[in-house]
Amino acid sequence: MTYMAADSRYDTMPYRRVGRSGLKLPAISLGLWHNFGDDKPFEVQRAILRRAFDLGVTHFDLANNYGPPYGSAETNFGRHLKDDFAPYRDELVISSKAGYDMWPGPYGNFGSRKYLLASLDQSLNRMGLDYVDIFYSHRPDPETPLEETMGALDQAVRSGRALYAGISSYTPEQTLEAARILKDLGTPLLIHQPSYSMLNRWTENGSPNLYETLEQVGAGSIAFSPLAQGMLTDRYLTGIPAGSRAAQHKSLDEGMISEENLARVRGLQQIAQGRGQTLAQMAIAWILREQGKGASVTSALVGASSVAQLEDTLAATNNLEFTADELTAIDEFAVESDINLWAQK
Repeated sequence: MTYMAADSRYDTMPYRRVGRSGLKLPAISLGLWHNFGDDKPFEVQRAILRRAFDLGVTHFDLANNYGPPYGSAETNFGRHLKDDFAPYRDELVISSKAGYDMWPGPYGNFGSRKYLLASLDQSLNRMGLDYVDIFYSHRPDPETPLEETMGALDQAVRSGRALYAGISSYTPEQTLEAARILKDLGTPLLIHQPSYSMLNRWTENGSPNLYETLEQVGAGSIAFSPLAQGMLTDRYLTGIPAGSRAAQHKSLDEGMISEENLARVRGLQQIAQGRGQTLAQMAIAWILREQGKGASVTSALVGASSVAQLEDTLAATNNLEFTADELTAIDEFAVESDINLWAQK
């Protein structure tokens, strides 16, 4: 059956401006890191994407090596675009990234100009697109000069293969320098994508911290893994269920499900119940709170394995306000929990 987007798709989702740019993102965006490779039924993917767009999710986030296997999430998304979303391309923000292992040899990893631009061309080919809206350096490269990596992002934008440039998992200091280089080149830094959750608060460290740095340079942010790879849901309250990410060693190691961390999750669960939210909904709402000094997150990037899970998560936007007492209570349990898989070594 031919897909026709819901007329009500813009009625309930809040949209937030990305830094000092002209672009807005939905408060909650959909990431295709998991559940859109060849290990997930195509019809399930289709149902999730259709429902997301019908509920106002206009931003779909990918990377070159999302799958499994590598590249399959982009290939599958390209099919969904052709089948369902081609008439709506100008209503969508589609992003991709390069920086992690993608193909063998010295040119398929990290941040060289050769790797980034070759990867972008491959991503566009897989998705059947002329351009992506945002192209990211997926992680800092300790060996490639930052000028080269940022120069590749600038070239991607100037060539028309991307509309905006982004970075991911850069420290505040690296972010400040990346933004300076891009500004000098004439392609402003649009957005930073860090890991951030109640149990992974590295972005709040330092003076200025990452969010204060982004405010300073006029860039936005989109937080990935806001549910701490699934820990900030009701799934692990009593242990590790079969079929979960931890059980399958998918970005969540069993060692992270410690009794100490579970006690924190249970404490947060009690606060969420008092707010009339699921733990996942409160975790998303907390990500999107105002942090003071002008610092805040533009969008929370979530995954979804089913339409029901997607709908539950998006319902977080029904209650984004916190009292001072609630934030104080949350801070008792929302502490660093040694789960940041993307910390620079």
